[in-house]
Amino acid sequence: MAGIQVSPEIKEGRNQLAVTVVLGHAIKHIYNSGLSTILLPEIKLGLGLTGTQLGTLAFSRQLAGWFTTVAAGYLGDRFANKAALMLGISITLMGLSYFFAGFATNYWVMLAAMLFVGIGPSMYHPPAIGALSRRFPDKRGFAISLHGTGGSVGEVVGPLLTAGALTFLMWQDVLKVSLFPAILAGFLIWSMMRTVRGEVASTDSTSDYFKSIASLLRKSRLAILVAVTALRSMGQAAIMIFLPVYLREDLAYSAFTVAIYLSMAQVVGMFAQPAMGYFSDRLGRKIVLIPSMTVMGLLFFVLTYADPGWPLIVTIIALGTFLYSLHTIFIAAAMDVAGDEVQSTVVSLIYGASFIGTLSPVIAGRIADNYGTENTFLYGGAMILLATLILALTRLPKTANQMAEERVG
Repeated sequence: MAGIQVSPEIKEGRNQLAVTVVLGHAIKHIYNSGLSTILLPEIKLGLGLTGTQLGTLAFSRQLAGWFTTVAAGYLGDRFANKAALMLGISITLMGLSYFFAGFATNYWVMLAAMLFVGIGPSMYHPPAIGALSRRFPDKRGFAISLHGTGGSVGEVVGPLLTAGALTFLMWQDVLKVSLFPAILAGFLIWSMMRTVRGEVASTDSTSDYFKSIASLLRKSRLAILVAVTALRSMGQAAIMIFLPVYLREDLAYSAFTVAIYLSMAQVVGMFAQPAMGYFSDRLGRKIVLIPSMTVMGLLFFVLTYADPGWPLIVTIIALGTFLYSLHTIFIAAAMDVAGDEVQSTVVSLIYGASFIGTLSPVIAGRIADNYGTENTFLYGGAMILLATLILALTRLPKTANQMAEERVG
């Protein structure tokens, strides 16, 4: 099966780049998942927060993350040869922010800390995925999905490590000790990646960057993808924030049981992401996205009514197939539309689309307070299915491999 031809210069060092980026992404998600799935429910219990207050904590983190993502998109293209430094700083900042959050004793201090927490992880994706996209034009969906698989590995390990740490540490102490492995990991990623051949900057100034954003958004299909991503992120926010709370508070499961449930879901995602990325490269993005999003939206509804025990376990595991796998395909689709320029900027647009959904955790929190935690899943499912409908009506370009195969044929 013929595919797009890639020059030796582009291929040089790209496997080392991929390994480093995937490893860094796994480390990043160990921190992210430990906080979202295990520590946030403990913080809610420890500080006596309402669902709305918990949603507001998530809102502040996402808000800071959006501004950081926009900045990182510019930096990732303007200083493409500094990606190693940016990724190392990203992981180190995560440890610093968690350290400061460990000193929070009330809601308002924690709210301020969450603004800091949102910065570190949001610096990672634009330079990392931008570099992968430039080096793997022939396997873009697969390469970005491998990056996502690293995230899934972190999502498996993070809850288990964090729940294990809670058996002998308080949640405040878990946050504080997170500083030290983050410093080591940040140095490791920087040292591994700095030997890879640097990229050429594709954005010359701040004004060029914002002009490139405006130019990209004038492409109607890319603007629609950004809107669909925003709706999908609104739906997923309800699950990511309130499913752990539902398991921990409503069903009274232990932190370790919650970790096992959610880690099992991510094990499925580890294998699903590269498979979906491969098929999206070969068959097209929509043929993977539409059925997958439809099933995911329906599973959100099923989750609302699933009985504790095997019905709930099977539903959560099935959700793991889609929660992270689809995001990487959306990124690949956006890059197909945008072409080969300003790849980090495209990533920042897709991740930055979550800004539209930053209030979603607050909305879900209000639903949880007034109607029960499980009803946040109905809200999430509705957002996912609405996004699916819009995407179904949108025509996406063919992938590079599809076009290459047509030329050969």
